[in-house]
Amino acid sequence: MAIVLDHTIVPARDKVASARFFARIFGLAYDGPHSHFAPVRVNDSLTFDFDDRAQFDSNHYTFRISEAEFDAIFDRVKAEGIAYGSAPFSRADMQINHRHGGRGFYFEDPNGHVLEVLTA
Repeated sequence: MAIVLDHTIVPARDKVASARFFARIFGLAYDGPHSHFAPVRVNDSLTFDFDDRAQFDSNHYTFRISEAEFDAIFDRVKAEGIAYGSAPFSRADMQINHRHGGRGFYFEDPNGHVLEVLTA
């Protein structure tokens, strides 16, 4: 059996607001709390379980997506006026990158977590 990441806990100042933001930007569903988490199913094998924390370090989450998903996510990021950038340390240059023949960009969620999307 292959090793598959089933879920991860994503620390947040407001778990419900964070789950709603993530679901909205990525075109996913947030169906309300489950236990003490605010879960968002990313795909058939992965759930992000947002959880309230007073203090935490920011994390970096990268998603390989299709060209159509890239366009949709990029449009939602721009529509919400979220700063984005072409590199991990250039998250506000308002450029995308074209690494490995694909497209990619970085942006931050309301908690300071770095979200990266790429097509190749």
